[in-house]
Amino acid sequence: MFWTNIKRIIRTGFFNFWRNGTVSLASVLVMMVTLLVIGFLIFGSAILNTSLSELRDKVDINVTFVPEAVESDILNIEHSLEGLPAVSMVTYVSREQALEDFKIRHANDQSILAALDELRDNPLGATLNIKAKDPSQYESIALFLEGKNTLSSSGVTIVDHVNYYQNKIAIDKLTKIIDSTNRLGFAVTIAFIILSVLIAFNTIRLTIYIAKEEIAVMRLVGASNLYIQGPFVVLGVIYGLVAGITTLFVFLPITYWIGQITTNFFVGFNLFHYYLKEFPQIFVLILLSGVFVGALSSILAIRRYLRV
Repeated sequence: MFWTNIKRIIRTGFFNFWRNGTVSLASVLVMMVTLLVIGFLIFGSAILNTSLSELRDKVDINVTFVPEAVESDILNIEHSLEGLPAVSMVTYVSREQALEDFKIRHANDQSILAALDELRDNPLGATLNIKAKDPSQYESIALFLEGKNTLSSSGVTIVDHVNYYQNKIAIDKLTKIIDSTNRLGFAVTIAFIILSVLIAFNTIRLTIYIAKEEIAVMRLVGASNLYIQGPFVVLGVIYGLVAGITTLFVFLPITYWIGQITTNFFVGFNLFHYYLKEFPQIFVLILLSGVFVGALSSILAIRRYLRV
């Protein structure tokens, strides 16, 4: 008997969906707008994260050592840095490599190269290029470098220069961009979900009003609360499923068209390729979002306007 009622509830939900075609279409379109916004927030987040990752790779700390520094002491400092939880990667550049890189950068400036040739010894010191796991952690790394951790085996500091404070403005701006973007994306998502729930809520309420005579008859013949309320929950879920599937199809031409634009402007990030690659996760997220919004709207409308 229970499964029979469940089948009837689902069948009635589908019947109400097709019977109230105009209302159903309006509900699906409104829900599609919300799901499109959620999808674009996903795409925007992916584009932003890719761009920020590129910026992260360009932000680092360079530690320049005095020319007299012994390589073993520098390697000991490198090993200590690699042991820090905040450090992602440390790259060692020897004095010889630093000189070669300097000559390559100034290959077109003969005056600099001539002045360099007049020097009897290599004036450049070895360097360590340090990348943090998160931009906000560079300050702690800089403090580590200012302590006694950079002393040589003889107890003398061998660090000539740390460029953290020159890059601090860029690092702070990057950290603020990341934090602000995450907060804004979350706020926009919540706002559109609330808006969609309110609109779908009113749509379900209208459906309940249209079926008020049928509901009155079911009450008279002693229908259970589940039997009366169930079709409206099914109706909301159908709205969400149809809106979700339609939204996923709409994203195909949109991402294909925008894909070339994002490739040119966002470090080679092709939105269409990303959509195809991440389609299983996006499929689940969009459908679950649609079902959640539809079911929640139905439950709220039933509680408010269908007291049985």
